[in-house]
Formats: sequence, C-alpha cells, structure tokens
Amino acid sequence: MSPPHLTDPVPRPAPSTDLFDQQREDWRRDPQIAFDAWLARQHFRRSSAEVYQAQWGLFLDWLGMRQKSLATVDARAIAEFVAGLDVRKTQRMRYLRLIERVLDHVREIESASTNPARFIAQDGEAAWRNARDNEPTGFLSHAERTALTAHLFSPLLNLSAARRWRERRDRALIAVFLGGGLKTGEAAALTVSCVTAGSPWVTIEAANPMLTRRTRLAPFAAAILDAWLAERRLAELAGNLVFPASPSGRPMHKATMLRAVDALIDGAGIAASRTSRASPQTLRNTFAADLFESGVEAELVGQWLGFVQAVSANRLYRAWQNWMDQQEAPAADVPDPAAPLLAAPRRDGRLTRKRGASES
Repeated sequence: MSPPHLTDPVPRPAPSTDLFDQQREDWRRDPQIAFDAWLARQHFRRSSAEVYQAQWGLFLDWLGMRQKSLATVDARAIAEFVAGLDVRKTQRMRYLRLIERVLDHVREIESASTNPARFIAQDGEAAWRNARDNEPTGFLSHAERTALTAHLFSPLLNLSAARRWRERRDRALIAVFLGGGLKTGEAAALTVSCVTAGSPWVTIEAANPMLTRRTRLAPFAAAILDAWLAERRLAELAGNLVFPASPSGRPMHKATMLRAVDALIDGAGIAASRTSRASPQTLRNTFAADLFESGVEAELVGQWLGFVQAVSANRLYRAWQNWMDQQEAPAADVPDPAAPLLAAPRRDGRLTRKRGASES
C-alpha cells in the first residue's frame, strides 16, 4: 500500500498547548481516538488534518501487524517503518516529525528519558534516507544564518533565574555548533578549562591526545559564549562542564541538545520555511560554509572540524559548492512547493490528487 503524501510541514503548536493532554491510559487504550481528539483542538487546515490522520493511522496499522504499541516501539522498529515508506525523503522526515511529537509526550508520561524517533531523525546515515530526491549535505542559507544569529542576541525578558541560565546555556550551545563547528558529544564533554573568556579559541579534548584540537569561534559565537560563562558563574552551577544539564552539574543528554536546537530554530522563525530539519550537524556544516566563503582553505577547515583525513574536508567543500550552485539556480527551475495540493485520503489510506495535478 502506498502511504499518504504530505505537501506542507507539520506545524508546531504554540508553547502553551501541549501536543497531547490525554492521560496515559487513553493513549494505551486507543491511540487513534486519542490522536483524533487532539487533532480536533488544533487549528490545522482540514486538508492538512486529514493527511495527518492518514499518516498516523498508517503507522498504527504497521505497529499492530508487528504486535507493537506506542509504549513498546523502539528505534529499530521506527527506522524499519520509515525506510519502508514509498515516498520522498522529505516526506519520510515529516512522518518522523509526527511520530517524534507523539513519543515525546508518551515518554514524558512514562518518565522515560529518550525518544527513539528523535535519534532516527538526526541519524545522517540512517537507511530511511535512501529515498528519491535525497538532498546533499545541508546548510543554512545566508538569510537563515542572519535570522538565527539575531535571535541568539535577542533580549531575555521576564525569565525566572532557572529559566534564564538555561536559555543562556542553550543559546551558547547553538552558538558553538554554528560558530565553532562542535559536535554534540564534544559540546556535552566540554569543560571550563577548555575555554577562556574573551578568547575565540576552544580546545576540544580527545581520549587520544593526538586527536585533541582547537577551533576558532566566529566573533558572534565568542560573544554569546562569554555571556553564558558569566551567567554560569552568577548561577553558581556545580561541576566543570561548560554546558551542564542541571545545577548539580550533570552532563546534558543528546535529546536535550536536539530540543534546544529545535526551539531556537523555531524562535528564529526559520523552521517553517525549511524543507529539511536543521540539526546540530546542519549548524556544524554551516560553520564550515562560512569559512569556505571567507576563503579559508579546506585543509584548515578540516583541522578545526577535527577531520582526521583531508578527503573529508574536500568532500564537504564539494558538497558546499554543489549546494551553492543549487541556491543560485534560476527561480524557474525550482518547483512550486504549494502545487500540486493533495485531496483527502481514501478509506484505504491512499491519497487522491486533485484533478489536473501531476504525478510525482
């Protein structure tokens, strides 16, 4: 059976509206009815709501055939489901976004710490990405970089002390991804001894001393990191991690970092216009793109990114060049994202196209 297509991204609800307000037993007893009840309270267009219902129903049917539920589904099962969808990669991502938002709530109710769909979505080598229209390595556009950087400097208004230091931390975290090229694991392990207020240099330590390196922060990232270090001292957080998860100083979980990226990308107003999700890797790639545009040699960019082999930096450079060529393509070569629109799903879960719409 061919799954439903989706032509517009799943919009994120307002922060004050949790995705799922039903009790745990509602979702265990009948996840389709619970989903429909949530959907009825949202302000989606009818056509979009019908597509979401079809997507969700297809996922539940797939789980049922494998005797799994929302409480027992794991990353391997989700990866298998998404990889089996006969749709384009961007549509697979939208399935993942919907499933991720469901499991965020389910895992929160169950007091669990991980969401398997989130890690599937962020895995750059996952099998589900082997679909039609696989786009090359992703970057932020100039306009997106500008909007995100401006948002990182926006005022912090009416925040409690606890929310204030977390917001400062998250902004600095995104700044070292975008302006320093760090990976999530490197940011999670970064200690205060590896950074110096007023200096653009960051030392990224490795278990093998031969792999320890330094990277140079962009000026905006250095300024935001300095503001966070000052806030960190003021909050008197324990431990020596630059980005602690709590006042006790425990390390941040990768899922928390991904949520921070999502929140700040949304806050900057650039999530809705993107056809693919902006991840920490996207920000790291964009750091390299800024350096390439400034004329920095690929070899030096590779050193700052921690590439062991020069071929990796050259591959990223070619990916950036290809991406730039696509950005400069004539507007006539870019398909209209609003056409063709999709009609309501049929009873068998397929979507029928409006008359005159072309097949993909």
